[in-house]
Amino acid sequence: MENRDDLIKSGRARLTFALVTLMVFIGVLIFIATARPAWTAPGVANADGVSYRIEGDKIILSWGVKTTGGYSITIDRLEIEGVTLKVTYSLQSPSPGAVVTQALTYPEAAAAIPGGVSPARVELIKNNVKSPNLSVGLEPLPAVGSLDNLKKILESARENQPEYPRYIREAAKEVMSDTVAGTGSFQYDKQALDYSGTNVQVAGVDEADLVKTDGNFIYQVNKQNIKIIRAYPVSELQVASTISFDDAGFTPRELYVDGNRLVVIGVSYANPVYRMGEGKSSYIYLPTHQSTMVLVYDITDRSQAKKVREVELEGNYLSSRKVHNRLYLVANRWINYRWSEIGEDTDLRPGYRDSAAGKQRLAVDYSAIRYFPDCIEPNYLLVAGINLDKNEPAVISAYLGAGENIFCSKKNLYVAISRWQDIPRPMLESKTIMPEMVVPQEVKTTIYRLALNNGYPEYNGKGEVPGTILNQFSMDEHNGYFRIATTTGSIGMIGEETSKNNMYVLDSQMSIIGRLEGIAPGETIYSTRFMGNRVYMVTFRTVDPLFVIDAKNPKKPVVLGALKIPGYSDYLHPYDDNHIIGFGKDTVEVKFGDGSSQSFYTGMKIALFDITDVTRPKEMFKEIIGGRGTESELLRNHKALLFSRTQNLLAFPVTVMKAGKESGNGIPNTGEFEFQGAYVYRVDLKKGFQLQARITHLTDEDLLKAGNYWYNSDRNVERILYINDGLYTLSRERVRVHDLSTFRETGNLWL
Repeated sequence: MENRDDLIKSGRARLTFALVTLMVFIGVLIFIATARPAWTAPGVANADGVSYRIEGDKIILSWGVKTTGGYSITIDRLEIEGVTLKVTYSLQSPSPGAVVTQALTYPEAAAAIPGGVSPARVELIKNNVKSPNLSVGLEPLPAVGSLDNLKKILESARENQPEYPRYIREAAKEVMSDTVAGTGSFQYDKQALDYSGTNVQVAGVDEADLVKTDGNFIYQVNKQNIKIIRAYPVSELQVASTISFDDAGFTPRELYVDGNRLVVIGVSYANPVYRMGEGKSSYIYLPTHQSTMVLVYDITDRSQAKKVREVELEGNYLSSRKVHNRLYLVANRWINYRWSEIGEDTDLRPGYRDSAAGKQRLAVDYSAIRYFPDCIEPNYLLVAGINLDKNEPAVISAYLGAGENIFCSKKNLYVAISRWQDIPRPMLESKTIMPEMVVPQEVKTTIYRLALNNGYPEYNGKGEVPGTILNQFSMDEHNGYFRIATTTGSIGMIGEETSKNNMYVLDSQMSIIGRLEGIAPGETIYSTRFMGNRVYMVTFRTVDPLFVIDAKNPKKPVVLGALKIPGYSDYLHPYDDNHIIGFGKDTVEVKFGDGSSQSFYTGMKIALFDITDVTRPKEMFKEIIGGRGTESELLRNHKALLFSRTQNLLAFPVTVMKAGKESGNGIPNTGEFEFQGAYVYRVDLKKGFQLQARITHLTDEDLLKAGNYWYNSDRNVERILYINDGLYTLSRERVRVHDLSTFRETGNLWL
């Protein structure tokens, strides 16, 4: 009996051991299966139905066969770890009600393999993590998907859109013939220097300009050249090297400097092309087109700049920003409808080229092009994110849309565009505007927001506000809110059609949560400046009201005070928390015999405003320069200003016309040419503006030959900067240096 019990106990023990062993074995298998990286063989689909293949130096992801359009796959990131290429991808399915192609589609995405070397292993990783900057509840944008679907989408917007020139790019054009001429070897001296930077809108967000300095060298866009000038010490003032693009089919526009990297942004043009057409036209003329190019140089040796990178976007250059070592480039590329009618083999994909991914022309696949269902534009908005430190392929985003102005914070890029519809409206009780006199009605500005994601720009919101904006200073981001100033209506109209000025606050969902409307009816915005919880707005028609707005409560911005004075400000610049400087024009109001009146601008005006009492802003000091016809680039480009509160220094380029005599009816006449160059001031809160120097690059002979007018001479001063105790003025022909204390000339260099 005992033996039997022992046998039973032994059998149970063995069974228990076997079950435990089996469970452990199964657990190990599960662990291995779940922990095993998603290495897959080419052509083998993973659990999402995604497979890959490698063609040359590109990896292509495929999402199989879909029964309709609207499905897309995008490659979000490529990373090399050892012998493994990690590919992070996203999948997009059509949303309910989306316009999709009723046919079989084959969504694919392609990207250049970092380093161009085929990997031993590929790991496919689905991107299930929402971007930390992505708006909660934001619907992903639908993808174009295919050429057929693109045509259908554009057809829906065709009736109300003009045709714009469309181009064909026969082959990618590499800038091969730039030449670098230099003498000796010039190294950057790493020493503590006090020098000025570009006047930018947002601290920490750099903007490209004609001239930059790093405290030792000055870098200048000079016609078809880039001049690298040894600037400090002044005793060694000379041209270190010149990068020439005379035969390169490339025109430099702006530049950045970041350590030993020089970034040149410009435009490239291709010759017009004739191609056989179909239907009514036997030939189609494809005109000269423009593309936007970025050239990156290694300037470790300033005398021998070496080109290390090229990026080209097909389209017109809109703007750019640089945050740390990441460059963000924005371009517009129009799509012409006649081009879309050529045939089914037409390639309407926006093209680009990046030397980090090879020399060939690449195209953004239809599956990766997004569009806004309620806002179709026959245009591609292209946004590139470029890492300036690493030679890794740029991240290119493409959208059916367009941009007019951009604003960039350290986290987000906003692209704005205004649209309107012309509809006749009554002007007076007894009169009606005729069709040829139509005016804009219901003008709205659409704002697209892209999270920068450290070089991976990603769409994450869209908003819309009434009215149009003036420029980039009409937009701002503060404490997670987006603020924008607009003008609605039209000057000269009466009733509700008259112009009004407004400010809107949008939340993280890009929805309007605060508004201040109807400011200064009958006038229009000339300048805006957002400064933390305060907003300053200048409107104008006959006088210059400066409005002070409290935006501390984003849901309820309010006007605190206003100052009405003659003239207007085109640009507002902060002096400190309670003072602001306005740059614009003085005006005079002329009254006519019929009782009407009109304001006419005269000389350039700079004014220092005291906003300590926000309910009663005051004009503390003002300075009038010249008469009617006096102009400064500063009035349309803030980067022309040099301002340093620590140095009490204010300088800008200006062309001065003497005040002319008034005509018989009191209207001021344009004066005669007097001066072109830099006006240099000391400015403080006790004495205001104190003119210290007028520095010109014109010779006595130039002034004698000038006559009554002046022109865009190569000797016109364009930028002013300082390095330590030297004030540098730059034109395309000359660099002059003056001592900051005595303003005595200490250096002169003809270029």
